[in-house]
Amino acid sequence: MFEVYIDGASAGNPGPSGAGIFIKGEGEVFRYSIPLGVMSNHEAEYHAFIKALEICLENGFKVVSFRTDSQLVNAAVEKEFVKNKLYAPLLEEALMLASQFDLFFMKWIPSSENKTADDLARKAVRSNIMKGTEN
Repeated sequence: MFEVYIDGASAGNPGPSGAGIFIKGEGEVFRYSIPLGVMSNHEAEYHAFIKALEICLENGFKVVSFRTDSQLVNAAVEKEFVKNKLYAPLLEEALMLASQFDLFFMKWIPSSENKTADDLARKAVRSNIMKGTEN
């Protein structure tokens, strides 16, 4: 089983954003810091989730346990529903990707337990700012 820690961050709401993904399992560790362009913090959380799902599928990980400190994303995945229609297409994409795993779990964790993913997301935000991303 692979444990996947995800976090999205924004410098402003909206603002330059990034995804942090930390994966560990089977003696391997993967770290991703992905600039996302300009979006809200909640959008960044969803995009971090989607990017992590894509990475796991590309690497052939079949049994995954996701950890997030985003109560919004965790609740949406649990209920397979989101109130804010802006996030509906993102949730739909994430659920479609998640359905491709043999076993998929998601668990909410406090931000104090998600430090590595948070650091990677902040690094991606800084990378966005340095590039002067405006999209």
